[in-house]
Amino acid sequence: MKLLMIFFIFFLSQVQMGFGQEKILVLGDSLTEGYGIDQEYSYPSVLAQILKQNGHNYTVINGGVSGSTTASGKSRLKWFLKSKPTILILALGANDGLRGINLDQSQKNLEDIIALAKKNKLVIFLAGMELPPNYGVEYTTKFKKMFSLLIKKYSLSEIPFLLEGVAGKKEYNIEDGIHPNSEGHKILAKTVYKYLKVKL
Repeated sequence: MKLLMIFFIFFLSQVQMGFGQEKILVLGDSLTEGYGIDQEYSYPSVLAQILKQNGHNYTVINGGVSGSTTASGKSRLKWFLKSKPTILILALGANDGLRGINLDQSQKNLEDIIALAKKNKLVIFLAGMELPPNYGVEYTTKFKKMFSLLIKKYSLSEIPFLLEGVAGKKEYNIEDGIHPNSEGHKILAKTVYKYLKVKL
């Protein structure tokens, strides 16, 4: 109950901050939340700054929750639809891959999220992800292809690889080597904006 109340207060603060502006929802996991750094340095926050600097009047809602998989995506999107976003950046799936979850189920979960977003007339950007090679060629290949298949099937806008220029680079990640540091998040924000701006 206490956790739900904290989430509700956070949600209200996000809505109030963006009153009167169009909203971009970034639905993701710890990569989006900004694990290991202050949230003000997470890529959704930096993206909001870039948008403002380039004359775009958008509020960016950080819908990242550490540890989340595609399984929770639909219910979380239902919640965030209360804020009436017009654009969805869907950045889920990394934890599914890292946990070795059946990718047929992951794909079904993503399709459910996409269907709900389309029903509510959101412009959808699907952020692709890749896995380290130690997960095996078959699984890593299928994982990577899952995103491109969904983009083609549902005619989605694409962010080919969310961690482009950041993955595997020590200088752009915190000590765990997985999550970006503040400098890494700046690169993520620039990558997202590069693909997002053509639809604004």
